[in-house]
Amino acid sequence: MKTIKLLIVDDQEMIREGLHDSFLLDDAIEVVGLAENGEKAVELCEKELPDILLMDVRMPVLNGVEATKIIKMRWPEIRIIILTTFQEIEFVTEALKAGAEGYLLKAIDPIDLLSAVKLVSSGGTFISKEIATLLINQMNEPKHKRSPAKDYGLTERETEVLRCLAEGMNNAEISAHLFLSEGTVKNYISNIYAKFELHDRLKVARKAKDEGVI
Repeated sequence: MKTIKLLIVDDQEMIREGLHDSFLLDDAIEVVGLAENGEKAVELCEKELPDILLMDVRMPVLNGVEATKIIKMRWPEIRIIILTTFQEIEFVTEALKAGAEGYLLKAIDPIDLLSAVKLVSSGGTFISKEIATLLINQMNEPKHKRSPAKDYGLTERETEVLRCLAEGMNNAEISAHLFLSEGTVKNYISNIYAKFELHDRLKVARKAKDEGVI
């Protein structure tokens, strides 16, 4: 049986090492690298060409969703499992749209984690029961509760950046606050400008507030 090559991506060293330890006693899985952000993950994918990535969502430099988009575009055969907490649940649909094959809570039992990695490696998908329940609840939410942000086609991330703009943050401050690179922040702001058909930070922020988008 072919050994599964696994790359672990998380900005917290303790979590990276803890996840690594979970796989030490299973000969079917080989951890080929540890990365502290999405940018490093992309570099290691090129070097190691892993079968599976365990990917954190919130990371500095390049977050898990953006890294997933890049990796899936360059190496569509690499399968990605997103690791998250309940507080980061808003990233679920965004990551799945980006091509992730799995979504797990970081608090998952190590035995279930091993099973999930093997299932995804064999071509399956895996979404933890808790996350599936939250997704179903979102789908069943009454339409009248829709956010005005949806009327402009804003993603969750773009809405976060827009809130930061409205608070007067510059690009560097938004980058630090949302754990994004400044280049990624600039891209989000360009998208926001295009959707509002405005090209001024103050005008966009004012319009967003006036229309209840934020």
